[in-house]
Amino acid sequence: MTDLFQRCREFTRADEVKAAGLYPYFRPIQENEGPVVMIEGRKIVMAGSNNYLGLTAHPHVRQAAINAIEKYGTGCSGSRYLTGTIDLHIELEERLAKYLGYESVLLFSTGYQTALGVISSLVTKGDYIISDKENHACIINGCMLAKGGFAEFARYKHNDMDDLEKTLARIPDSAAKLVVTDGVFSVSGELVDLPRMVEVCEKYGARILVDDAHATGVVGVGGRGTASHFGLVDKTDMTMGTFSKTFASLGGFVGGPERVINYIKHHSPALIFSASPTPASVAAAMAALDILEQQPELVDKLIANADYMRAGFKAQGFNVYESRTGIVPVIVGDAEKAMYFWRKLYDKGVFVNAFIPPGVPPTMSMMRTSYMATHEKEHLDYILQVFGEIGKELGFIQ
Repeated sequence: MTDLFQRCREFTRADEVKAAGLYPYFRPIQENEGPVVMIEGRKIVMAGSNNYLGLTAHPHVRQAAINAIEKYGTGCSGSRYLTGTIDLHIELEERLAKYLGYESVLLFSTGYQTALGVISSLVTKGDYIISDKENHACIINGCMLAKGGFAEFARYKHNDMDDLEKTLARIPDSAAKLVVTDGVFSVSGELVDLPRMVEVCEKYGARILVDDAHATGVVGVGGRGTASHFGLVDKTDMTMGTFSKTFASLGGFVGGPERVINYIKHHSPALIFSASPTPASVAAAMAALDILEQQPELVDKLIANADYMRAGFKAQGFNVYESRTGIVPVIVGDAEKAMYFWRKLYDKGVFVNAFIPPGVPPTMSMMRTSYMATHEKEHLDYILQVFGEIGKELGFIQ
């Protein structure tokens, strides 16, 4: 007889890494000012957050959340479908639709849940979902959920539109098709080749769903995302995203044609059977949208900061992904060396994200850095200084 919990008891890798003092995950933040945080009683320069515009500490955002709690309480005590909708939900949906250039928007309780809820409700038996091989886990799991409902699931090589075309060409013309992709890929910071994707999808009658979790507030006109960046809003069927990054809150959204959003609203179990986004979360996201609309120059500052770091790392001799977003991964290769690199950075007061297999390919372990509009030059220069010192010490650069 096999005990289900046996594999749990046998999993000791995390304990071994902790014992070696190299465990980089689940570090509790005690205070958060944006570019600088307090961890274990020390001030640390944060270079691993998705707080791209630095709005989690903004007075307008904080006050909006406080005001919402005072008016509505701490929760909605129901799903959107029943008793959990408040006027703030409707207001934010209407404002996001206008901002993004879509007919309609629907809010979900988390970004992850948005992907599951949208994909599994749209794609059903006999339909095809086609996904980039390096899409975020929420997309993959949304596809698997739809596959469990007997939809067909195919994947194409990362950002390879020729392979996407080959995949679509093998699918019967009579089948409904949905192509799903990250707009900005969360590990590398790369942008999807949306112009070519639109061309291929139009040829084969496939609809497009773009996940702009790392693109909203980062690329596009005034931070309006991937479709806006390429001037293809009218050709991009749907865009989904999250409030946990640029919008300094928690929740998710999907935008698209009104009839499609209405269908999802009445058919998505992830929406119908989940508690709705809290008043404070919605109010904070709306306040962040206020700032984004009023201060689009924050997007320029974010990209300028990231570009400065990309150039700085490359000048030092590091292997860096090319991109035009707020994510700047520094490739170190070996997983064990990556853990040592992370620990040395942390000890010198810089926090980044260590990405190791299976999250990345075996030889592509990295220090995934990401930046904020609120990083000042002194923060950026200190990060570069520390990276340079440790890179030389560990033999990554000369």
